[in-house]
Amino acid sequence: MKGRDWLVTEDGHYQVCKSVRSWDLLRENYRLYRFLTEVEDVLNSVDDESSSLPEIRMLVRRLIVNSYWVRSQYLEPSAKTGTSVLLLYDELGFPLTVQTVTFAPGTISNIHNHGTWGVVAVLKGQEKNTFWRRDRTPESEDKIEPTGEIILSPGDIVSFTPGAIHSVQAVGDEPTVTFNVYGETDPKERFEFDPVKHSAKKF
Repeated sequence: MKGRDWLVTEDGHYQVCKSVRSWDLLRENYRLYRFLTEVEDVLNSVDDESSSLPEIRMLVRRLIVNSYWVRSQYLEPSAKTGTSVLLLYDELGFPLTVQTVTFAPGTISNIHNHGTWGVVAVLKGQEKNTFWRRDRTPESEDKIEPTGEIILSPGDIVSFTPGAIHSVQAVGDEPTVTFNVYGETDPKERFEFDPVKHSAKKF
């Protein structure tokens, strides 16, 4: 599975990063439990978890290259909301959430950050990511402005620092399916932004 690696930071900057070739990651019996253990080891070896994003992107790519089970674990999008989330792992006391997310074609998310680092790999379909940065003014601390957008295809992986702001839209004629890994969310730092009212609220 070919693809590019991206890094998005809280200032709205986004860049392509060096990516490991998929055929260099082939490994027998590489399963979710092994992936979780290796991510935990990486996180325990650093003080700043965001500095480990290159290694975690590599581990995510290794997992989706080797695990058909992970690539096949997703739900059909809800007819009511246009989205669905299948939780693959979320254990109390362990700072990781792993899930797949499905968006029906045309579905657009709110504008948000995650209050933690995140790594998202596209498994099916295409997803347009629009990136934003805070443009604080004396009148509003929560004014934001767009900084650009990219379209992600299967095999592409995007990673976020905790303050990175984005919105996503499923583009094309088929649902978009992504594999998502997040660290431990700080609920006081996770926001949904309104670019018209220049406001933000916790969510």
